[in-house]
Amino acid sequence: MDYTLSEWIQLAGSGSMARAAVSAQARESGMEEAAVRDAMRRHLHCMQEAARSGLDEHLRSVSGLTGGQAAMFLKRLQEGRLLCGNLLGRAEVYALATAECNACMGKIVAAPTAGACGILPGAVLAMMEERGATEDDAVDALFTAAAVGQAIASQASISGAEGGCQAECGAAAAMAAAALTAMEGGTARQCADAAAFALMNLLGLVCDPAGGLVEVPCVYRNVGASGVAFTAADMALSGIACPIAPDEVILAMKEVGDALPASLRETGEGGCAACPSIRARLHMNTL
Repeated sequence: MDYTLSEWIQLAGSGSMARAAVSAQARESGMEEAAVRDAMRRHLHCMQEAARSGLDEHLRSVSGLTGGQAAMFLKRLQEGRLLCGNLLGRAEVYALATAECNACMGKIVAAPTAGACGILPGAVLAMMEERGATEDDAVDALFTAAAVGQAIASQASISGAEGGCQAECGAAAAMAAAALTAMEGGTARQCADAAAFALMNLLGLVCDPAGGLVEVPCVYRNVGASGVAFTAADMALSGIACPIAPDEVILAMKEVGDALPASLRETGEGGCAACPSIRARLHMNTL
């Protein structure tokens, strides 16, 4: 089941991308559509649990670099002091919480990868809590996101080692942007445009995990990419069409990823991973 975004739009027709994705998955797996949706519902529940677990103020990763920070972020949200407001703010809190849950060896849904696990859940869960989206709405949104993720994976990559963090957090932001657009009643074309806007805004993002750990700068990029997803969805929902064909943006991402030097593709040798302060901190934590 390898489709481009253009093909997903065609499959959706006058319906939703989510509906097309459910039908395609049912055909490929031989499962009933109800069973396919139930499986995605279990993923949603896992996302909810990961976000909750990541909010534990006592949570700490083995390295000591992350954990407990989402709880700090939540406190500021609850005080009404986040500059970005409640909807995006909650999405960012949950994105960080899920990423910290992953860093602390908790159970998460790779969406599409562990390093980018917080962006899509954060967006969907925030829409449920702040905008009253139902569980069925959220399941549909995750199927929309899955279609976008499949189009990216089949045409380019979702691996930081292969294409940089643009292939992980970039892909996740594209998936989240499409999911948000669907939750707000956008068309399949608008979902694809939102995905393209998100991806183009993160084009060239390098993969530079300090010490080879999925912590710094990974967990913070989950937060930043959440903002990109919301702005991309807002543009598409405003009727702004992406001037570049969405599939071409995916192919551009692949070309950029192929051009990245090895030091910026998950080797931990360049970018933020090479900064003296984080190297010194990692060294101290291993003593």
